[in-house]
Amino acid sequence: MVLALSLLAVTLSAAPAGPPSGRALNTQGFRLYQSGRYGQALEKFQEAARATPDYALAHYNAAATLGVLRKQGKVCEYGAHRDVIVEKLATAVRLDPRRLQRAKDDRDLDVIRDTLGWQKLLGRTPEKEADVPALLRAVSWYGPGVGVYGTTRTLKFQDAGRVELWKKDVDASGSAHESRTPGTYTVRGRTVEVKLPGSAPVTGTLGAGGALTFPEPLGTFTDSPSECDA
Repeated sequence: MVLALSLLAVTLSAAPAGPPSGRALNTQGFRLYQSGRYGQALEKFQEAARATPDYALAHYNAAATLGVLRKQGKVCEYGAHRDVIVEKLATAVRLDPRRLQRAKDDRDLDVIRDTLGWQKLLGRTPEKEADVPALLRAVSWYGPGVGVYGTTRTLKFQDAGRVELWKKDVDASGSAHESRTPGTYTVRGRTVEVKLPGSAPVTGTLGAGGALTFPEPLGTFTDSPSECDA
């Protein structure tokens, strides 16, 4: 009987261990994060989220680590795009609403404060006309990109009806020239009228989906810059 029990113990100890749990992977990721190995930490947090999809902390840690990598200029290497960070944070908040309060004080997430997605987490949405003025000022608005030159237009809405248009023009030789033009704007519902010196007023609309659309030459603006385009 003693021999049988000994054999059973050996058999059990030799049995292959199962895959690590989401919590175990998250702990490994946190240790890597603390040691400054953010790329490896991100991999562990993402593995943890896949292993346990309803584990809010893993999604949150992935979002925060992407924020750090974005601050370090490693956007393209790790896919640290603003919409990706917002998506992972939104998942964490959906699974555990307490994560939103933590996110408000988390410096790792400063890179998404001026996104529409962050504003939505705070309860502001373009579907509510009363929220439109605050959204215009809180969000950084980026126009379309041109290949390696990226975003070529941005709009920054400020207090007291002031707005600034930043433009990057690329000439035939490939040289880029930047300019900043101050102007004014007014809001009626979801309609936005922009007046720039030397140009007729241009009227656009902030759609329910979050795109700020003007006729050309301004065009359409969103909260995501053009990045990593060849």
